[in-house]
Amino acid sequence: MVSFLIALVALIAGYFIYGGFVERIFRTDPSRPTPATTMADGIDYVAMPTWKVYLIQFLNIAGVGPIFGAIMGVMYGPAAFLWIVFGTIFAGAVHDFISGMISLRLGGKSLPEIVGSELGKKIKLVMSVFTCVLLVMVIAVFVRTPANLLATLTPEHLDATFWAICIFLYYVLATLLPVDKLIGNLYPLFGFALLFMAVGIMGYMVVNGVAIPDGFSEGLFNRHPAGEAAPIFPMMCISIACGAISGFHATQSPMMARCLNNERHGRKVFYGAMVSEGIVALIWAAAAIAFTGGYDRLASYMADNGQDAGILVHRVCVKWLGAFGGVLAILGVIAAPVTTGDTAMRSLRLIVADALGISQRQFVKRLLVTLPIIVVSYLLLKVNFDVLWRYFAWCNQTLSIFTLWACSVYLAKCRKAYLITMIPAVFMTALCVTFICYAPLGAYAEGIGLPLPVAECIGVLATAVCTALFLYWKRGLSASSMVLD
Repeated sequence: MVSFLIALVALIAGYFIYGGFVERIFRTDPSRPTPATTMADGIDYVAMPTWKVYLIQFLNIAGVGPIFGAIMGVMYGPAAFLWIVFGTIFAGAVHDFISGMISLRLGGKSLPEIVGSELGKKIKLVMSVFTCVLLVMVIAVFVRTPANLLATLTPEHLDATFWAICIFLYYVLATLLPVDKLIGNLYPLFGFALLFMAVGIMGYMVVNGVAIPDGFSEGLFNRHPAGEAAPIFPMMCISIACGAISGFHATQSPMMARCLNNERHGRKVFYGAMVSEGIVALIWAAAAIAFTGGYDRLASYMADNGQDAGILVHRVCVKWLGAFGGVLAILGVIAAPVTTGDTAMRSLRLIVADALGISQRQFVKRLLVTLPIIVVSYLLLKVNFDVLWRYFAWCNQTLSIFTLWACSVYLAKCRKAYLITMIPAVFMTALCVTFICYAPLGAYAEGIGLPLPVAECIGVLATAVCTALFLYWKRGLSASSMVLD
């Protein structure tokens, strides 16, 4: 319990201390008009109260990621707690805040537009394709998951296909309506429920003195049942994505950048939502080993239940929080993925519209942009879920590489301390390249399947090349600045 409380305090302190430091580096300007006021259109650019924007951002980036990811990731041992804390404070929250604030400064531009403006048109094209593929996969994945669960809770004639159609139609509705109507009214409620569930679980553990066998005193060695086949680096760091850093978040931040009424709220919304997600991940990582009795028992429990983290979530909530907890659990594993999928579709509409320069004020034009997304997403629903998830796992984290390097270029151009994003960029480049090279073919995350030492060497080499290119560009930037001065 002591280790858990220290980690919790570290996350909260990280928001105030390091978050404040990052905010000062970026130099937010409360007097600067935001796109919500200068570009208001009543559809996507709509000023909303900060508490609503925060809860919507939290729900958009969280979903079930910090719950399921933390449960699967903590099987690697106490190193998971360190990754959640340090990854959130120094990587994930910085990634979300800087990318969100850049979007705010650029009129709410979507992620490919931001990356393109900093890394060039060719990278923008690659990023556009990459981002669109990722978001379409998110839409397909988060139709299947809640649809299958709803089918098990309803009469037989209401099968998974029926619920998939219902969810898909809801996605279309949430994509086309003004952001302050459906999303602005429902999401704060669901976001609060997700936070309340986590706080309730934490409260139960603290009040009842539940033992959390974190095993720090025994060392940080790998506890995963697969042993050497599943090394902490890179496998654990990819498993706990949304609880530490996730490239998907940068696709969602521009949507809320169009709704902020003042720059001074940027840290609360972007950095704060990520820290909140880290706290949720921390709570569920602790709850998983506390409920089952340790790392080995957690691994056995997951194996006995088909690696379905949803079953564990439901049983923890019901046993610790009673019937009300059961309702929260169902809400969490159904509403959370649904609200991630529909905002993915809305974000994709905005990305396509930005790329093609199509105004979204008129309903017909919004529908025109959305129709191809609907068709492609529907076709992906017919693809095997396991195949989709394999590619989604590494696509998500690879997206953060592009974002962090683009943020580093932006900060360097503005003569700001770019190391706050460059250091995470270096780490994530090494992590993701190593992961893609090492992950076994046909595993939960499709990779090349090379031996780990070879994969690590390729990861280091790729990182060295990216770093050298950045420093070479930075040297040229400094030289041109000296000439201008």
